[in-house]
Amino acid sequence: MNQKADTTYPVTEAVQKALAVTKRGVDELLPEADWTQKLARSEATGVPLRIKLGLDPTAPDIHLGHTVVLNKMRQLQDLGHQVIFLIGDFTTLIGDPSGRNSTRPPLTAEQIKVNAETYYTQAAKVLDPARTEVRYNSEWCDQLGARGMIQLSAKYTVARMMERNDFHQRFTEGSSISLHEFLYPLLQGYDSVALKADLELGGTDQKFNLMMGRHLQAEYGQEPQCVLTMPLLVGLDGVHKMSKSKNNYIGITEDANTMFAKTLSISDDLMWDWYTLLSFKSLDEIAALKAEVEAGRNPKDAKVMLAKEITARFHSAAAADAAEQDFINRSKGGIPDDIPEVTLSGAPLGIGALLKQANLAPSTSEANRLIDGGGVRVDGAVISDRGLKLDAGTYVLQVGKRKFARVTLG
Repeated sequence: MNQKADTTYPVTEAVQKALAVTKRGVDELLPEADWTQKLARSEATGVPLRIKLGLDPTAPDIHLGHTVVLNKMRQLQDLGHQVIFLIGDFTTLIGDPSGRNSTRPPLTAEQIKVNAETYYTQAAKVLDPARTEVRYNSEWCDQLGARGMIQLSAKYTVARMMERNDFHQRFTEGSSISLHEFLYPLLQGYDSVALKADLELGGTDQKFNLMMGRHLQAEYGQEPQCVLTMPLLVGLDGVHKMSKSKNNYIGITEDANTMFAKTLSISDDLMWDWYTLLSFKSLDEIAALKAEVEAGRNPKDAKVMLAKEITARFHSAAAADAAEQDFINRSKGGIPDDIPEVTLSGAPLGIGALLKQANLAPSTSEANRLIDGGGVRVDGAVISDRGLKLDAGTYVLQVGKRKFARVTLG
């Protein structure tokens, strides 16, 4: 593709609708006028646009926060465009410095391979695999070599690189910045050159890297890509972005019952942000539902609908229905139909040790803390005595609202 053509294409009603789909829930779309013309050109010529999302396999699992950009990819995919799921196996060797105040330790090639094997399988729960191009940036980055890397580095200045917030802050504070970290945004931008991307997606923390793609495409004589950033999804705590380190996340490989129950735990206010970013319902449908709630409908009804939609997407409609029933049973003090069966020996056994051996508590001391907090039940009765010992028999143990085990003690 050559530099941007002078031809102006008509903005039809279909193009306006596609633009509305593109802008749903986004933080920024840059430049919007360019993207509108790309959409118009695609409609006029019948040539799909190339839409890129790059993810570094830094961990083996994807949570709902990651699916915000995947959902946007699916929406654009459903408009008929070509989406490219790029696995950054080469750039992960460097480590993305975005938002970091210190150098990020790079992963080994072995760790990257293990993580990458599960990444696309999970992403395919959102994207249509039949219409998704899967690429690895080692395809072209490995071929650059020392000469190519030097030539690439010559296309950007240190002064411009230091305008990036995290680099500027670290330099001002006297924190170390390794030279290889400058290569990361360059290589991410070069990915767009290699793939001839029309649009690149990412979180708000990726804006500098995404704009690098525009710059390098122009340097290499291509039409610059547009950039779309999505908000970072707020996690279960309603405060911080969804993150495993904050333990406020829902993993997309979690079981249906846990996924459903965790979604129901979010606040009523946060629910509407989740609807915008995670639901496949139209904005009109969401607005109508919100109006019903404001007119007096129980907000829990809307939250149950969201929980079932999310659970069905990653499991099935039947699993979502079963998860709803399981939640109802638990809220009434009932026992789920399917709970782990555990056989132990050593009766009489102290309750703390029993909880630990049944994998309901990570340690005896944590089990005691749970008992003190009133979070432990045996056969439905709350236990308050740390010194309780159970004789041989079969018991249903419950910790909190979600952890159960049927223990046969010999």
